[in-house]
Amino acid sequence: MAVTFALIIFIISYFFIMTEKLNRAVVACLGGVLMLVFGVYEIEAAFLQHIDWHTITLLLAMMILVSITSQSGFFEYVAVSMAKWVEGRPIPLLIVISTFTAFGSAFLNNVTTVLLIVPIIFTLTSLLKLNAVPFLLSIVMASNIGGTATLIGDPPNLMIGQAVGHLNFNDFIVHLSPVVIIIFLLVMAGLVFYYRKQLSVKVEHQTKLKMLQPADFIKDRTLLIKSVTVLGATTVAFVIQPLLHIELTSIAMVGALLLMLITQDELDVEEVFKSVEWVTLFFFIGLFMLVGGLKEVGIIDEFAKAIIYYTDGDLPKTAMFILWGSGILSGFVDNIPFVAAMIPVILEFQEYGMTNLDPLWWSLALGACLGGNATIIGATANVIVAGMALKAKQPFSYLEFLKVGAPIALISFIISSIYIYLRYLIYF
Repeated sequence: MAVTFALIIFIISYFFIMTEKLNRAVVACLGGVLMLVFGVYEIEAAFLQHIDWHTITLLLAMMILVSITSQSGFFEYVAVSMAKWVEGRPIPLLIVISTFTAFGSAFLNNVTTVLLIVPIIFTLTSLLKLNAVPFLLSIVMASNIGGTATLIGDPPNLMIGQAVGHLNFNDFIVHLSPVVIIIFLLVMAGLVFYYRKQLSVKVEHQTKLKMLQPADFIKDRTLLIKSVTVLGATTVAFVIQPLLHIELTSIAMVGALLLMLITQDELDVEEVFKSVEWVTLFFFIGLFMLVGGLKEVGIIDEFAKAIIYYTDGDLPKTAMFILWGSGILSGFVDNIPFVAAMIPVILEFQEYGMTNLDPLWWSLALGACLGGNATIIGATANVIVAGMALKAKQPFSYLEFLKVGAPIALISFIISSIYIYLRYLIYF
């Protein structure tokens, strides 16, 4: 009965999340609570096992850091400087910002990067009187693709790196960055072609932009110095985190609390907390509980174990199955619990005679990370950007995201399959 209840609750909740007829945070949290009401799992399991408080707390800390920094005028300064550099031309601007996002996502993480970039997008599109949606969707795709390239760029990679002792930071760059670069270039070309009719700006808006001075957008220089210093130090700490041996969440919280402490003369702490995207945070809490129900009753585990049965231990077949299976599923449920279920399964493959598991790890990383581009709830960065877009009154729907994301995910899987086969499997 628990399996039946979990499936029904998940499917109904997911339907309302897709159709957006009701607030998605309310739907997700209600679905999560119904998992408790119908005995799928106990409340202790929800709070101690299924809700990823590291992710929730990291998001909260970064929202605070970005909120305070944005009130100094820093993002407006960067936005105007960047727009003037490309002379307000929308297509070069889209390419520059997406490239910056992909690079930042590789060496920070994709959630942090989109939290920093999205305010810039809103400022730029407001100045140039452009639709923000093409830019928002482009940076979402770029963040997920760029985050695939390194160990710290996306949570699934971090989980794989922690589980597999011989894989280090450089291994992820060497093995994943080549295919990530190829995918990024093709995706950018496709996005520019798809949105080409919307990427036009009137000459008068370009002229107005050229007359602007970036320095005029700085609202508080003292706050600017304090916030940029703390944000910069936090970013550096993220980059050197493997050397510090401190959790990313702890680093982010120290940065957020320190910045609130030293800016009390410039800002009201209560106002800072009001600026937090609470709807997004509660959506994640509900989503973790929903997916936790599937994991609790063994649905995700059974899917993972079925791979062993259907591939008969054949390495090329197993690698392709993991790549496509993890990619497709990660588009519809959060990739973190799926990767958590897959890691012990892949480790068990050694007992079936597989001595070289590295192609399977790279397949899992590519599938789980790139599959997040398929739907609006496929990756953390997607949900963050959707929440910020809704708050800024420039929302995009589930289906609008799907029309762009699903083809990009499909192309990414095809390219990844060719790459995995030619680099690791051609001699098997």
